[in-house]
Amino acid sequence: MRLLVLSHRDVLAALSPQACAEAMAAVLAGHARGETFMPLRSVMMPPGAAGFMGLMPGWRGRPGDGAAAFALKAVCIMPGNPGRGLDAHQGLVTLFDGDTGVPTAILDASAVTAVRTAAVTSVATSVLARDDARTLAILGAGTQARAHLRALAGVRDFEHVRVYAPTRAHAQAVVQEMAEERTRAAEPGGAARGELSVAASAEEAVREADVVVTATSAREPVLRRAWLKPGAHVSAVGASTPQARELDTDTVAASALFCDSRESLRHEAGEFRLAVTEGKITGEEHVRAELGEVLAGTAAGRRDPAELTLFRSLGLAIEDLAAAETAVAAATARGLGTEVEL
Repeated sequence: MRLLVLSHRDVLAALSPQACAEAMAAVLAGHARGETFMPLRSVMMPPGAAGFMGLMPGWRGRPGDGAAAFALKAVCIMPGNPGRGLDAHQGLVTLFDGDTGVPTAILDASAVTAVRTAAVTSVATSVLARDDARTLAILGAGTQARAHLRALAGVRDFEHVRVYAPTRAHAQAVVQEMAEERTRAAEPGGAARGELSVAASAEEAVREADVVVTATSAREPVLRRAWLKPGAHVSAVGASTPQARELDTDTVAASALFCDSRESLRHEAGEFRLAVTEGKITGEEHVRAELGEVLAGTAAGRRDPAELTLFRSLGLAIEDLAAAETAVAAATARGLGTEVEL
């Protein structure tokens, strides 16, 4: 039995943002059609531990001429890692043959998570943001901020890109890194082509922004409803535990709310749960649709140019499955990775 192992570098080399976005759109639409299965992720938080562990199993049936597959992501979330120069997400994604259960590949979960999370945001932005969106704001300066700047590059023709982080040097490092990537790119475009700048505050970054991404580990809101212009689109991708939140509840209440999973939103999104507790929304009736339902054509997306749209991303096991399959196919074609005998 031979198994393909893809390192962090292998995954990043094999899994392009565009290919991953196509895979995310397909698997989320398939989920809306009942072609996948996954339970809510389980989380273990040992008292006194430096972080916590999440387990995310998923299954997808045969898509078209493809094969069925199981996947399991085991990931540790370690808040102290950025200070060590490491991604906060550390773990593995394992793929299994859907007919025999034989493991077929193991991938670095940090790389898979970074690329697929940003790819889902790019899909949400493509279907929910206004076509004339020209200003992008990123709140955060970690792995996800960088991944989102790359993934959103071709989604809209952004002319201005603003980055904010509480530590200004961190935001400056992101802007510098993206500027260097633009210089190296043969055909720079989208967000990379726009003017990159560091905002002095979150409010400065968000004011007049057409698209806003919150990619933080905040426990209290970093974004306020009062800062958002009419017609803006927000993607909230960080702080994915009930105890944390990036948005104030006024933003949740004022928005046409979309999510990757209603079950995940109900159990894991702190700002959603608090908005219900405060009586600002009634509950899941406030959710217009899951993103997959919009992609499958069974639910409406944006209805009006002036409405505020919000996509709350929690991250799904089927996204990891589809991203891993896409990475494995590309890596195999290019001869990347290491095969081992089990």
